[in-house]
Amino acid sequence: MGYIACMGIRLFEEHPLALADKPRLQRPPMYQVLLLNDDFTPMDFVVDILREYFHKSEPEATRIMFTVHHEGKALCGTYPREIAESKVVLVREVSRKHDHPLACIMRKEKGDGHAE
Repeated sequence: MGYIACMGIRLFEEHPLALADKPRLQRPPMYQVLLLNDDFTPMDFVVDILREYFHKSEPEATRIMFTVHHEGKALCGTYPREIAESKVVLVREVSRKHDHPLACIMRKEKGDGHAE
């Protein structure tokens, strides 16, 4: 019967810990955060939201804002569930505080990077 040294501990080869598979880590499910168009929220406010809470550059924030305006919605970012939820709540709270109806939603991403 042989021994295996593991972190300074000698284990029998037949010991279950010596034969156990490494745990397989999986990427957490990701969620897309989107802004939805409305007819009342000023465009500069949307750009400010994107810069402040999604850390977008001025040109990127402007591009996303115009996508929201012309296509009705736009992706702001993709995050683990808890972060996506917090961003949705934050955008809604800040928008309401400034009396704007800006809508922000999240949706689960499929494994291929698209939303379900």
